[in-house]
Amino acid sequence: MIQTLKGIRHLMTSSTMKHAVSEFNMPVPWGEIRGKVWGPDHGRPVLCLHGWADNCGTFNTLVPLLPQDFRYVAVDMAGHGLSSHRPPGVFYSFPSYVADIRRVIDALHWKKFSIIGHSMGGNVAGMFSALYPEMVESVVLLDSYGFLPTDLKEIGRVMRQGFDEMLQFEKKTEEMKERVYTHEKAVQRLMVANPTLSEQSACILLERGLAEVEGGVVFTRDFRINLKNIARVSLEQCLELQSLIQAKVLLVLADEGFEKMFSEPDQKKFTSALIQGYKDHKGIVMTVPGDHHVHLNNPERVATFVADFLQSNSSSYVSGEEVAKL
Repeated sequence: MIQTLKGIRHLMTSSTMKHAVSEFNMPVPWGEIRGKVWGPDHGRPVLCLHGWADNCGTFNTLVPLLPQDFRYVAVDMAGHGLSSHRPPGVFYSFPSYVADIRRVIDALHWKKFSIIGHSMGGNVAGMFSALYPEMVESVVLLDSYGFLPTDLKEIGRVMRQGFDEMLQFEKKTEEMKERVYTHEKAVQRLMVANPTLSEQSACILLERGLAEVEGGVVFTRDFRINLKNIARVSLEQCLELQSLIQAKVLLVLADEGFEKMFSEPDQKKFTSALIQGYKDHKGIVMTVPGDHHVHLNNPERVATFVADFLQSNSSSYVSGEEVAKL
């Protein structure tokens, strides 16, 4: 633990959250996990988890609109942003991200905290909250259902596809060359790949999503995050995990986001069951106007709800170090 703490660096600090952002950096067995920090050192802790192929910059516009007496730590998950890629031959999966988050929480000495998760980050938040229910006080899911069920009859096929894709990727690795872009072309490519992003939002994500090289820039994310996820769970397993969550839950859906994307009858069956599960445990479910990245494109549409929820469900914060002194 001492070695881990030595690896956490805050490159700049200030008492004014609106303007000050600290850089977070901690060692992991394969490299480092990077991120950003807003808020006072002893503020009530909130972990912010981004979506697939994004990075912690996804919270740049939302966090400044949230209560300033909280401590927000947003991480670039492995293979994203400025964090290290996983070692060769290693898959990306939700359980692996949960293990990464456990490492981060240990390093921060947080005993109880809240989570804000967007999309994939919401799925990681859901699984973490189920496996470590005593640690999570409240959860905000931004256009995410907290779990991503796979039809039981499809699990075998999808897992096999993931294995085959990895093997094919490894055979082509030596032949693959990173494509170099101008910054303008990189922005265009990201917006074509993800049409829910505004140009401003795309530029924000690319602050951590690009690296300068000779002749231009390259994307920092690991190509392997595009491969099919091999860690699959059925709806029944998702509902069982969901039932283990003790935290208060706020589910904020976008009317042009996943709600619209999951429109097939079988998909609706999954999402309806998960939504009902939250309602049965007194969770708050709401829909706001916007697309999948509404929290980044139009943060004012979700900020008030998130702020009120955090303030009403957060107790006084006592760090692990302070507990040890009692």
